[in-house]
Amino acid sequence: MKRIFNRRTSGLVFKLVRMFIICLVSLFCLLFCSKPSDRQKDASTYAIVIHGGAGVRYREEMTSELEKEYLVELEKSLMAGYEILAGGGNSVAAVEAAIRVMEDSPLFNAGKGASFTRDGINELDASIMNGNTLRAGGVGAVRSVKNPISLARLVMEESPHVLLVGQGALAFAKEMNAEIMPDEYFFTERQWNSLQRRLKEDIPYGGMLPPEKNDSVTSGKSYGNEDLYETVGAVALDKDGNLAAGTSTGGRVKKRPGRVGDSPIIGASTYANNKTCAVSTTGLGEKHMVLLTGKEISSLLDHKGLQLKDAVHDVILKQLVSIGGEGGAISIDKQGNIAWAFTGNGMYRGFVKPDGKFVIKIYED
Repeated sequence: MKRIFNRRTSGLVFKLVRMFIICLVSLFCLLFCSKPSDRQKDASTYAIVIHGGAGVRYREEMTSELEKEYLVELEKSLMAGYEILAGGGNSVAAVEAAIRVMEDSPLFNAGKGASFTRDGINELDASIMNGNTLRAGGVGAVRSVKNPISLARLVMEESPHVLLVGQGALAFAKEMNAEIMPDEYFFTERQWNSLQRRLKEDIPYGGMLPPEKNDSVTSGKSYGNEDLYETVGAVALDKDGNLAAGTSTGGRVKKRPGRVGDSPIIGASTYANNKTCAVSTTGLGEKHMVLLTGKEISSLLDHKGLQLKDAVHDVILKQLVSIGGEGGAISIDKQGNIAWAFTGNGMYRGFVKPDGKFVIKIYED
């Protein structure tokens, strides 16, 4: 009887040991026998995409020196976001960092390089959204704030609100110890001349220049569409699979004081949702607000199952154009796919993925 019991016990122990060994072998194969590319894809899918607006100078006006300046600033912006993502940082921080670089450059219509209202002042708009929590923050028609995108993030993370404007936004900035700058900081000769030209020529707000005045080559005047569609933005996907988007602008040249465009409006310009994608737009804000461009791109992925590129092209090149809008958008989805589209002659833009290869473009698609 005792021998039978011992034999049964020994058999049971043997089976348990064998199962344990099989489990160990299976786990070893799962962890170490899969292709390196598969493991890397699972653990390291991240990317950041930026834009500096669809208001691109005509090729005939773009000198090699000026083009180089734009490319340098765009690369700096990408690098700021890429370093955060590559180091395991989150997408919100990457978007903020990338946009701050462009806000600090006089080349772009945001922050330091912001356009002027018809009264000769700078009023700034910005927003940011976290695709994981669906929290968002924005500021509109705010003055004196060096980096509106950072203030928008403070609205998202340090207040119960989504949008603050004007004096209320400035008061909040001071409470949060955001960096405040004098009016002179925001003065750039390029933007000032743009305002004076539009005032002198009586060019209507939001209006395109007449063909005879839009020929900068023969007239010797710079009437490029950079007057119209300048905005900066970024979208990112981090290693944890979280999306984020942000947008910042000085708004339209010669705009009425107090005018707020699409840049601080969640769903119009800025939108991020981990279920679908992250979007930042540029262009005629009033049209983006009517279309809710960012949310519309997301909805096409969510409800119609479109691929990212198809959704972006449908909304920008068809829907936006059909209501008289112009501009562009950048986007990234939850798998790390990247897409952009624009209606004009170009868009300052670029992206970088885990391979560290910077892709920066201005004109060609």
